[in-house]
Amino acid sequence: MKKKQPRNQNQSKNQDKDSSSSLKLGDMINQDIMSQLRQKQKELNEAEQEKMAAEEEKKREERKQREKNKSFEELLGESNMNWKNYK
Repeated sequence: MKKKQPRNQNQSKNQDKDSSSSLKLGDMINQDIMSQLRQKQKELNEAEQEKMAAEEEKKREERKQREKNKSFEELLGESNMNWKNYK
């Protein structure tokens, strides 16, 4: 019995804390600051997309250069055709 009573008291204290902290971050921050944060988030997302696009373009160029510099043996080895049928 004694163990149950402290738990109930702790739960009531936690509920009091929760009710006082039920304010959202948006309620506590000024609207100007919120708009600045949203703008910064958009900028970061755009920068990330540009970075990914540049990286993809770089990979595409590297693949193109490797394909361009392959020897006949490498091209023949990568071919899916069965060349024995053409002998």
